Amino acid sequence: MASSAVIDVEYEQPAEGSVCDTRRAWARVPPEPTSTEREALKERIRRLLRERNAVMVSHFYVHPDLQDLAEETGGIVSDSLEMARFGRDHAAGTLVVSGVRFMGETAKILSPEKRVLMPDLDANCSLDLGCPVDEFGAFCDAHPDRTVVVYANTSAAVKARADWLVTSSCALDVVGALHAQGRKILWGPDRHLGDYIQRQTGADMVSWNGACIVHDEFKALELELLKQAHPRAKVLVHPESSAEVIALADAVGSTSAILNAARQLDATEFIVATDNGMLHKLRTLNPGKTFIEAPTAGNGATCKSCAHCPWMAMNGLADLANALETGAGEIHVDPALGLRARVPIDRMLAFTAGLKNGIAPGSLVAGIGAA
Repeated sequence: MASSAVIDVEYEQPAEGSVCDTRRAWARVPPEPTSTEREALKERIRRLLRERNAVMVSHFYVHPDLQDLAEETGGIVSDSLEMARFGRDHAAGTLVVSGVRFMGETAKILSPEKRVLMPDLDANCSLDLGCPVDEFGAFCDAHPDRTVVVYANTSAAVKARADWLVTSSCALDVVGALHAQGRKILWGPDRHLGDYIQRQTGADMVSWNGACIVHDEFKALELELLKQAHPRAKVLVHPESSAEVIALADAVGSTSAILNAARQLDATEFIVATDNGMLHKLRTLNPGKTFIEAPTAGNGATCKSCAHCPWMAMNGLADLANALETGAGEIHVDPALGLRARVPIDRMLAFTAGLKNGIAPGSLVAGIGAA
């Protein structure tokens, strides 16, 4: 099999406000295996999963091979909230997380007794890279009267500095409940998601100034032109996108919410403004419907990711098989740090479980502010 290609990943962080100046990173994208190699790797992974008492946990943005194989072998394909919950509750002694590093760290924090493996430990996230704990901690220290709410796309160390953790599927509910109790919020790291939450809830928020390399690239002008070319299409947008892109959406939400909207909205054609790894699941679950990538090209575009996270693309079958075979790619989190980081994660999981059981959001945050 050909060797992996190493590519530079340029992404610009905002120039103003609190942000770490990480303007360059890199990604090692594995080569596509031949059909014969692919089937041999899949069979090897199936065997190793059985032998190692392991289960696969894959994100919607990774390669379709890793999504399909996870479901075929009793694992899951989901967003980061359900990935965390599934890994915690599954009986397997080893979790194989196909995604980016913060997802593996979260799995380890929730299951410290389990082995957590990843195909490539260098698979990272622009939000995580742009929010180092020392700088973020100083930002928090400058606002001691605020409840610290961080997005899941952060390191274990940043999570340990937080009062609450949220994903895009529960952020509105958590912040809304805190706001209803008069809490002032310090938010990090995605500024677009923070702005969206502030607009929706009216909460008093100060935000870290970070952005997702993928969602920051969608262009409102080009999206408007695409809508004109497809007047019957509904637009599905992830809230990590800019306010101008969100304003054009028929549905805004997490990856799970986008899947639900594609199923429930009265349309057969959709324009999708999120990582194009989602298109595999959207098309699989909705045969007969058409899904079109939202534009990252056009006026002012850089197309640095072209609607696909370069770090998610680092996950491949060969590296996954090697991780299971040799133990390479194991995630380690300092136990003391893990205990502290688990507090806001458990709060989020308890909050979302309570919502499912019909408990009022205010009751779920009552008496819980700073950790």
